[in-house]
Amino acid sequence: MTTKTLFIGMDGCTFTVLNEMTRDLPGEGVTMPFLAGLMAKGSRANLRSTPNPLTPPAWTSIMTGRGPGQHGVFDFIRAEDKGGEVYWTLYDSRDVDSEMIWSIASRQGKSIAALNFPLTAPPPKDVNGSIVPGFIPAKHLRRNSTPGLFERLKEAIPGFDAKELAWDFDNEKQALEVLNDNDMEQWVRYHLPREEQWFNIAEYILQNDAPDLMAVMFDGTDKIQHQAWQFVDPNLVPAERSEFYNRMRGVCREYFANVDRYIEKLVTMAGPECQVFFASDHGFTATVEVLRINSFLEDLGYLKWAVNDGSEQALRREASDFANLDWSQTTAYCRTPSSNGIHIRQSTKPGEPGIDPKDYIPFRDKLIADLKTLKNDDGEPVIVDVLKREEWFPGQHMERACDLTLVLRDNGFVSIRNIKPAVVKRPNPAGTHHPDGIFMAYGKGIAANGLVDRLDIRDVCPTLLYSLGLPVPSDFEGKAAEPFFTENWLAEHPVKIGRATVGGGEKAKSEDMDDEEKRQIIEQLQMLGYME
Repeated sequence: MTTKTLFIGMDGCTFTVLNEMTRDLPGEGVTMPFLAGLMAKGSRANLRSTPNPLTPPAWTSIMTGRGPGQHGVFDFIRAEDKGGEVYWTLYDSRDVDSEMIWSIASRQGKSIAALNFPLTAPPPKDVNGSIVPGFIPAKHLRRNSTPGLFERLKEAIPGFDAKELAWDFDNEKQALEVLNDNDMEQWVRYHLPREEQWFNIAEYILQNDAPDLMAVMFDGTDKIQHQAWQFVDPNLVPAERSEFYNRMRGVCREYFANVDRYIEKLVTMAGPECQVFFASDHGFTATVEVLRINSFLEDLGYLKWAVNDGSEQALRREASDFANLDWSQTTAYCRTPSSNGIHIRQSTKPGEPGIDPKDYIPFRDKLIADLKTLKNDDGEPVIVDVLKREEWFPGQHMERACDLTLVLRDNGFVSIRNIKPAVVKRPNPAGTHHPDGIFMAYGKGIAANGLVDRLDIRDVCPTLLYSLGLPVPSDFEGKAAEPFFTENWLAEHPVKIGRATVGGGEKAKSEDMDDEEKRQIIEQLQMLGYME
């Protein structure tokens, strides 16, 4: 067996940083020399993410070839508005209402390995190969990995540590606090051995199983950039570098140098016949201001905050991660910072809170106009676009989407806190998601075209299937990235459109996380800035 297709995911990776790490910088040299060589011999494109460039919907689009309106994943958290209260649960693979590439390839006789991808737990039952999911607590890894795989890895890999492999919540929650310089450095440094664990698993599976499709995702890119963007963005280099800046820059470069080493080993092991692809779920940029969207909606008269009567329940709700609102007087609100969206509440029967459904369009049009009036202290519009869900999230799950998705001038995530003023400048620029990530290709049949026109995140899955020699399902929204391939390769291997995908998401029963584990995940999301 030989691996036909190697896919390396790099969460949050952006050419803003990658171009710096792959060129010769004064006093630093080339941080990622092997990747620099691949980029020089292959093709690459900016990759436009989902309309809200966020980890769960974006990686799900990469794995399914479809947008959120089709696959049904929009956020980290799925919420239900029951009129008098809003309930929530964390998304998992059972919420994905589209067949993933792991199942599509498996049922056509290909073997796969999928390591550290979100929303792959519980794993599909019909997969021919190995899955170790990402984004879950350590104690759930064994049960949600391919049966028997966990034991194999534990026996074969020296230093295998499930707690280090998954998120060590006790370690990471320290970043919720204000970190001193030493703690900041240690927090970034913590991600180095964790990434090494994922590489060790990938190396073992590639060497021993040689799956047709070998896929591993490194997520330290995203985590480091959220906390340490100022040390990797070439536009934020200070006029005079402090000793701390140089130290932080050094540990960030150490991380990227390690990833370059992993890439070199995996590409070399896969061999010269293999086609290699890299993609990220979104890019990164700097956010310079905070929009307290619910505070602004209160100013406009769309919502009312709940009155705190001093009770334990009221205090708990005020300290919660969701908007603490008087639902009887709220018509439009934002649920989570990560959603960057506004839900419009419609009444389903007389006397119920919300607007009359027949007034939805004029109400929404007025809300859009009101949102666009907001300006910062410099007179610049804070909200530069407002996306209507039927235009941006078409599909059977459109109604799960926010009614309106906001695009801020600096691509930042909103705040949902009850604090004035509605817009405030950040004391220092922070890392946030940019809609353009990366998509790159190298290997046999790949053209040395350099930078080609921007591609869509839904194009990743069909490109990987095409690389495997499989047809692209007729119900995909994305298409194979033909600009990556040589004319001869395309002539000898024409893209074929095949049967539609099979069924929906995985509805298998799985033990749910307990309240403590949910709390830990919420803390992790807070640390990364997706929740408050």
